[in-house]
Amino acid sequence: MTETASALWINSTFAGFDIAVTTAIHRLYEVGGGFFTPFFEFVSLLGKGGIFLILLSLLLTFHKPTRRFGTAMMIGLALGTLMTNCILKVLIARARPYADQSSIYYQFWQLVGMHTESDKSFPSGHTTAAFDACVPVFLLGKKRVSWTALLFGIAMGIARIYLCVHFPSDVVAGMLVGTLAGCTAVIISSRIPSKWYEAEFIKRKVGAHECSDSGK
Repeated sequence: MTETASALWINSTFAGFDIAVTTAIHRLYEVGGGFFTPFFEFVSLLGKGGIFLILLSLLLTFHKPTRRFGTAMMIGLALGTLMTNCILKVLIARARPYADQSSIYYQFWQLVGMHTESDKSFPSGHTTAAFDACVPVFLLGKKRVSWTALLFGIAMGIARIYLCVHFPSDVVAGMLVGTLAGCTAVIISSRIPSKWYEAEFIKRKVGAHECSDSGK
């Protein structure tokens, strides 16, 4: 497979970092004997196509008290998808870690279930989407609680490395793109007119008792 100049540069520059981090995370498989595999498969599934995160953002947007979170999340997911899937993956076109059957990544990949992906590797779309969504929650929420949203993004990155469908440098890039998209989304959402956040999507029906009281 012919690599782009950008992909070759990334492979060369981050080779030591990628193999060191992947080997360290693979220790979870060795220590747990595959115990962690179902967990990381589940975490990874939550980022598949961004469907879960999109539905979650729509649900939060529909509910008035959480509309600011949902709105920022939707904007972040849109920006992150544009930057990652439509631009960076296409331009860089880095092959997945398991593409080289002579590499240690391929051996790890076989052990953890041989999960495959149809698009390119850099940056990690799953990790980008996770940070697209969790960064707005962190920034807009109360910090003593909202910081836990970042744990989802971190877990997603670890899952993608554990399953050997991404290099660690793909994940770091996804974190950076997702953080940028999430921060930009918060800025954009803050400029949306307040009537959007105050609107009632479902008007409460006035009960018979209220009607009778108002007629007095």
